[in-house]
Amino acid sequence: MTISKGLLIDLDGTLYHGQHMISGADVLISQLKANHIPYLFVTNNSTRTPEDVAALLNGMGIQAEPSEVCTSSQATAKYIAERSPGARVAVIGEDGLRQAIRQAGLLEVDQNPEYVVQGIDRAFSYATLSSAVQWISDGAQFILTNPDLLLPSDSGVIPGAGTIAAAIEAGTGVKPLVIGKPASHLMTYAMDILDMEPSEVAVIGDSMRTDISAGAAAGCETILVLTGITTEASLQADIRMAGIEPNMICKDLHELLHQLCSVHNSH
Repeated sequence: MTISKGLLIDLDGTLYHGQHMISGADVLISQLKANHIPYLFVTNNSTRTPEDVAALLNGMGIQAEPSEVCTSSQATAKYIAERSPGARVAVIGEDGLRQAIRQAGLLEVDQNPEYVVQGIDRAFSYATLSSAVQWISDGAQFILTNPDLLLPSDSGVIPGAGTIAAAIEAGTGVKPLVIGKPASHLMTYAMDILDMEPSEVAVIGDSMRTDISAGAAAGCETILVLTGITTEASLQADIRMAGIEPNMICKDLHELLHQLCSVHNSH
């Protein structure tokens, strides 16, 4: 594994858990800055704006600018805007997704959409489900920001965007196009921002099923940190399930930083 010129870094489970920084995250990011290694924070979370994410990270002591954040909402909006500039979009989601749709010059509508874009929506209702089923049955394209079925919360796990999408899929028989991890679109969006090729980039994450799978699908090198979803105990089962192996495995962020620095200094 050589030091890649750019790093795409997952957030939840990699740099923090909930509201708590994972040990070494602040040092890792400050060292990347000091060594001028380009990186972006890449998240499947569709609810937060880049400003929200940066504020969350800074609040924990991890240096972050909104421009360093890539969300599944931004990648979704760009995907649609490139194919259908100014398209009519029905949004099932929260502020992060709505803002990204507007900033991409798309028109948010509640009738006759060309696209139904869905993320996590904690106000999701039967009426919303009915509308989505109707729109998609009438020919609107169904796009999903991210397929996470469950999310951690302070009160245990809660349903994620993928669980809502499963209800819409059951009602329409239509599978959504997925933008976020483990699909490659979010990674491709982030690489475009860095202006780098897959061969120049490594993806860092805590989940074989999402982060590492997405990195591999996008053609990047992958670094698994055992700080979140995939643990030492689940590692072999998760590798079998994902059908791929990471290029590097680090037990924590301190080991990751040591590996990155030693490789960087040898060049």
